[in-house]
Amino acid sequence: MSQESEYTEGDLRNTGMQLKHDREWDYELERIIDAIEERDAEKVGLQFPEGLKRRGPSVADDLRELADDDVTFMLSGQPCYGACDLDTYLMKRTDVFAHFGHSPMKNTDKVIYVPLFSNVEVLPIMEEALETLDDPDDTEDVGLVTTAQHMNRYEEMTAFLEEHGYEVHSRRGDERLTHEGQVLGCNYASADVPADQVLYVGGGKFHPLGLAMEHPDKHVVIADPVNNVVTPADTEKFMKQRYASVHKAMDAQKWGVIFCTKIGQGRWDQAQEILEDNDDAYLITMDEVTPDRLRNFDMDAFVNTGCPRITTDDGPQFHKPMLTPGEYEIAVGNKPLDELSFDTFHGTW
Repeated sequence: MSQESEYTEGDLRNTGMQLKHDREWDYELERIIDAIEERDAEKVGLQFPEGLKRRGPSVADDLRELADDDVTFMLSGQPCYGACDLDTYLMKRTDVFAHFGHSPMKNTDKVIYVPLFSNVEVLPIMEEALETLDDPDDTEDVGLVTTAQHMNRYEEMTAFLEEHGYEVHSRRGDERLTHEGQVLGCNYASADVPADQVLYVGGGKFHPLGLAMEHPDKHVVIADPVNNVVTPADTEKFMKQRYASVHKAMDAQKWGVIFCTKIGQGRWDQAQEILEDNDDAYLITMDEVTPDRLRNFDMDAFVNTGCPRITTDDGPQFHKPMLTPGEYEIAVGNKPLDELSFDTFHGTW
């Protein structure tokens, strides 16, 4: 650990929450240490999402400084894209398992979820978003959603909108979501509110694009406090890409049906339904679904029953069309093309 700082880069106690547009995280080191001491833990697993793996060794160093010398810290090298993506192999071999970057999807005494709340100020970008939202004199109702990293500012966001004349609607969604107003890359149930417009406060466009596809009747506005931009969610380009994939798969004879073995991503019943309905469908089980791993399978198209983001984010990289279960139903003629929608994931495990 660096001698210049008591804690690793990104710990809020070291920044004083002074930065506005640099993402800084609170790793909740004391909470992890308390759990280690309470359980007399000797082996501790640490799992980080892909974008924060580089910080893993520094966080481990900080924890070593605070823990007894006989405690061993182990970093997960497995890919991690959500709370549904736990390294179960490492988890079973540790006394304490800390999962960073996501809120709990299911209550468990084994896993410590550290959501990594951001210190980025959200009100300046929300101020800009008022120009894109419908005027409260015309439509005062608005839904408010955000990601786990900004849930610590949700009450502040709500108060801001109310002060500007809006009636804020929010709900928790289903059991896959921890907080009221939270969205995941595979679940937008929290946006199912009685409002014709929804404000998404958070980074990136994937979440709000999925939200806009799941709720096509709503005007979705993106307020990104990290990149400092406000844009309406435009699904046209995204939809064209999905329509193209479906069309390419319409002549497919042999189908690979992918079942993901990750603890929170497997939809076994859905995979079985496809297999029972199609004699030319073959089940392929995988923990990590990548283009390279599928390249050697002699299939005309694939249908992915695992994480929807594999299909939507990485779909163009696969050598053959990769469809969601709903898109598959269209490609084989069971549903009309106009029923194309975003694939969402409900329930835990």
